[in-house]
Amino acid sequence: MPILDPNSDSSGAVISSIALIDPNDLCRKKVAGALSGFQGASVREFFSYPADLDDLPQMMEQRFDAIIIGLDDDPEYAFDIVESICSFSTTTVMVYSAETNLDLAIRFMRAGAREFLVLPLSRSDLAGALARVSIRRSSASHGRRGGRKFFVFLGAKGGCGVTTIASNFAVALAQESGARTLLIDLGLPLGDVAINLGMAAQYSTANALQDSSRLDGNFLRSLLARHSSGLFVLAAPGEFSNAVPADEAIDKLLSVARQSFDYVVVDAGSRTDLRSSALFEDSASLYLITQVGVSELRNANRLITQYFSARGRKLQIVLNRYTHQALMFDDNQITKALTRPAQWKIPDDFATARRTQNTATPVVMEDSPIARVIRQMSRTACGMPDKPEKKKGFSLFSLFAKPMSEASASGEG
Repeated sequence: MPILDPNSDSSGAVISSIALIDPNDLCRKKVAGALSGFQGASVREFFSYPADLDDLPQMMEQRFDAIIIGLDDDPEYAFDIVESICSFSTTTVMVYSAETNLDLAIRFMRAGAREFLVLPLSRSDLAGALARVSIRRSSASHGRRGGRKFFVFLGAKGGCGVTTIASNFAVALAQESGARTLLIDLGLPLGDVAINLGMAAQYSTANALQDSSRLDGNFLRSLLARHSSGLFVLAAPGEFSNAVPADEAIDKLLSVARQSFDYVVVDAGSRTDLRSSALFEDSASLYLITQVGVSELRNANRLITQYFSARGRKLQIVLNRYTHQALMFDDNQITKALTRPAQWKIPDDFATARRTQNTATPVVMEDSPIARVIRQMSRTACGMPDKPEKKKGFSLFSLFAKPMSEASASGEG
């Protein structure tokens, strides 16, 4: 009796096809042998790395539920392979090595690998990894049924926490749905998404917008950085620029992004100047972030009544840093000011927010009141059940005690 029978997985997903890539015959055969103990798992062995990365799409023409890659024969080229596969495919990539190297593990997780396994593999480690593949596939299928979606986060005024909420929502959305998710930082002239996610982005929205006529899916993908949660990120420029992008350029960027990704999340900061762009078109789900203060509620009221009153359910009001006991206003007064009830209340937890910011760890990677609300926002957005399964916080110290399924270096802004 196998430890995991993929065909009877309770989530409804079936793990039936696995690609195993490793030039090291001994290691590959051992892993293939371990996989053969699981009913329904068909393993196709590749005896060498592809000669050219451009050959990967054809090599992966058969749709695999998981791709498992051995690293030890050539770690640098294996890294390029993982990064390339993750750039064009949503298939879960797992890697393995005989070395318990923490830096190597983090590097491959940043490239998009979802599991880092250490040889020799135990059956329980492998069973756990395959179970997580099954869960991700089930979540991705569930998310895709709702079609492509577009989420815009806008602040009633600066300092409301838009970047914190937008980036953590995007991380949670990528993890919970398993679908291809892109976060765009339109917080010009300087945005904080990359800093808050602990990322060093080589390119930015400036590269995408300065010559929008040549912008297509391939060009956009070349500009993106990838967070270890699986989230793709188009960062804001890291330097001041005098260039003011035209609405047409922003519309082109959003159009290409929405054609290329299942979910597109935009951190719009407090940029109400872009009202005439596609950023605020009716198909976008708008999250208006505000706090319970006189100026914030006044601004939110003006935005809702003048621009967004007809949006209905497409407008989600989020009260950030909410502390019921310390409010000057009761819920009825807040609802009256906003003209409608707030859908989400994110509690005020300064200690958690500051700690995750300083350690470049997303709030949603830990179990906290803030994380639970934002993760529930993401699950609701992609049509998943209301009660998420309780998850343990990630710890680097337990990296090699069991397979590493999620690791992240991101933060708050």
